[in-house]
Amino acid sequence: MTWIGGRWTDRDEHGNVIREAIELRREPKYIPHDRWHIERWMPPEAYGSPEMWRAQTTEIEDGIAIPALGPYPSRGDYEHCFTLAGTLGEFIPLSPAACAWIIRAVEWSRHQRSSSRRQAIFAREKQRELAFDRAADALLDDALPAFHTRPFVSAADISSVSL
Repeated sequence: MTWIGGRWTDRDEHGNVIREAIELRREPKYIPHDRWHIERWMPPEAYGSPEMWRAQTTEIEDGIAIPALGPYPSRGDYEHCFTLAGTLGEFIPLSPAACAWIIRAVEWSRHQRSSSRRQAIFAREKQRELAFDRAADALLDDALPAFHTRPFVSAADISSVSL
């Protein structure tokens, strides 16, 4: 569980809105819940000063300042490194071989410069964005017939039409 701040909409079992609230809540940190989520501890210094944390993580909802990532981690915090799952996202049991592989990957990443890590994350997210755009374009292209089933009339055809 972790603190998450923001606008929350509570619904009943039929999906009807019960209430909306702007507040901090303890919510599950990772989804899906039935996977092994590997974390590593980060010291408080990794998050900058409390003032910097507030400046970077505070969001405004209806004029209310809310810490989107919860309070400053003054005692450090555990950060996600890896989710153990199969190629289709299915559950994989934790094994000594999986642990050894994850430990090697975490240790390898410690020796990488932060700028290299940042660039790799940026490149990965750009690829995800492009893949999403391609999938959305393909879906939208196939969703409706051309011109929404209306007949297409060219400019040359319009000039010969009398009004």
